[in-house]
Amino acid sequence: MKRTHHCNELRLEHAGQEVTLSGWVHSRRDLGGVIFIDVRDREGRTQLVFDPQETDVALVEAAGKLHSESVITVSGKVRQRPDETENSKIPTGQVEVVAAVMDVNNHAEVLPFQIDDPETAAKVNEELRLQYRYLDLRRPEIMRNMQLRSRVATATRVFMEEEGFLEVETPTLFKSTPEGAREFLVPSRVSPGEFYALPQSPQQFKQILMCSGVDKYFQLARCYRDEDLRADRQPEFTQVDIEMSFIDREDIYALIEGLLKRVWKVALDYDVSTPFPRIPYQEVMNRWGIDKPDTRFGMEIVDLTEDFGSSEFKVFSSVIGNGGVIKALNAKGYACVTQGQMEAMTETARSFGAKGLAYIKVENGEWKSPIVKFFSEAEKAALQEKLEIEEGDLILFAADEWLNACEILGKIRLYAAGKLVALGKLEIPTDQFNFLWVVDFPLLAFDKEMNRWYSSHHPFTSPVAEDVPNLTDDPKSVRGQHYDIVVNGVELGGGSIRIHQPDVQKKVFEDVLQLSPEITQARFGYMLEAFKFGCPPHGGIALGFDRLIALLCGADSIRDVVAFPKTAKGSCLMTESPAAVEPRQLRDLHIDVKVAKKAE
Repeated sequence: MKRTHHCNELRLEHAGQEVTLSGWVHSRRDLGGVIFIDVRDREGRTQLVFDPQETDVALVEAAGKLHSESVITVSGKVRQRPDETENSKIPTGQVEVVAAVMDVNNHAEVLPFQIDDPETAAKVNEELRLQYRYLDLRRPEIMRNMQLRSRVATATRVFMEEEGFLEVETPTLFKSTPEGAREFLVPSRVSPGEFYALPQSPQQFKQILMCSGVDKYFQLARCYRDEDLRADRQPEFTQVDIEMSFIDREDIYALIEGLLKRVWKVALDYDVSTPFPRIPYQEVMNRWGIDKPDTRFGMEIVDLTEDFGSSEFKVFSSVIGNGGVIKALNAKGYACVTQGQMEAMTETARSFGAKGLAYIKVENGEWKSPIVKFFSEAEKAALQEKLEIEEGDLILFAADEWLNACEILGKIRLYAAGKLVALGKLEIPTDQFNFLWVVDFPLLAFDKEMNRWYSSHHPFTSPVAEDVPNLTDDPKSVRGQHYDIVVNGVELGGGSIRIHQPDVQKKVFEDVLQLSPEITQARFGYMLEAFKFGCPPHGGIALGFDRLIALLCGADSIRDVVAFPKTAKGSCLMTESPAAVEPRQLRDLHIDVKVAKKAE
């Protein structure tokens, strides 16, 4: 038997037709000898009826013995369900198929966990789900994620084709350039002692493509980073990788806004409003304390440095005297904070080097805090005006150097918002998408331990033209032509206008990043050479595709939108990898493995 319809296709207009369906037994119910089976494929499910009055008794008995997830093919006639038995929760809920013939393609054993009930399946230990990932993928919730991922990939390719881009595949065996995250190394069999590296991104290849005249490039690129994992990170991931010649930042903004508008319409039928706000990094940090702000709710950070410059509260005035800042936020309605929650926020402040976390609780018309007695009336008035203090509010302070103060309150803002949502005192709309561009990042950051500058983005980012003279004498002031696209507190991706002049790129490598000429030549010599033969001005961006799909699906982890993800330790529980290899394989690769023995 060959199926005539998928399991989400039948409607009232099919009543009376003979059909054949194939799929998995989603659920089975025995109601007084009449067997009802929901058969499911990737599109949905349909109810089958095995009634002794209409179906061969042997067939009814066979249906009654089927385990969930057995694979069957069933032929029968479509009929309308009685009114009282319609299921409005599924598209096929008005019809059922009276079974006449059934072929059991494969009997399933008892499952390690049930997948027919979403609530039950969601509570299953994630390690067990990943061990039996092929079962987990059958869950309609996860299958919908895979389908949406496919639709978005297709929409991306169609949009980029319409915009005149070429899809070019770049190599996944590359050379090691250990300036960024840790790389996965691949030993060479034919060149003993030498290694490839799996690419962290196609960055250098796509810039070479601009030298090659490709002009507009994109790909859904596989990338690899040997980093510690978390909910939004995997050792191998996909990114929408883009590069264009003869453009400036505005061209990138317009392209990506158009792409995301298309994607959100295809995936969610949601109309994204463009253009997106463009907010400088300095302002973003001052207002939200994080460079990927969630702007769906307020609770913005306020600067109070000018108001406390001569304060009698010595903690504040001494910080200001040493060049620091005083910042605060109003967690409205959070004066009910528990001691444990207060300690958690204080620990966050300490993790940034602060000695503690100053606060004011507003309860019963009184400002309760050990520090209020040191404040002048003018200082209290400034707090009242700038923070709009009301009954039930919790005011939280950070007194530190600028970046630390911003980041402390940025973390606390998100923590407090989560608690206020749980208390029902703050609503963050889940069906709203606030996009923005974060622009004008610092080109460089200083590593105190290494006593040198390093690239905030990557060493190929072009500085803002008017800041180039400061590269040697005042690198801290130099802004990069770097931009991040952010939505609802999630960084979807980032990019920059690139350096295309070989002398400027060489200066950044050697004079700013302090790479020796020998290291510069060994790692990037071919790139500098390519720039000498007519490299056009160019720029690009990469969007995290897995992160994008997780956002569209409302998934808490990208593991729910990747077909075969790794655990937090980087292992695949289904295939039990990574795993040991045969001694012969190591010998062919000229590798001698020395693993330290574990202590008794």
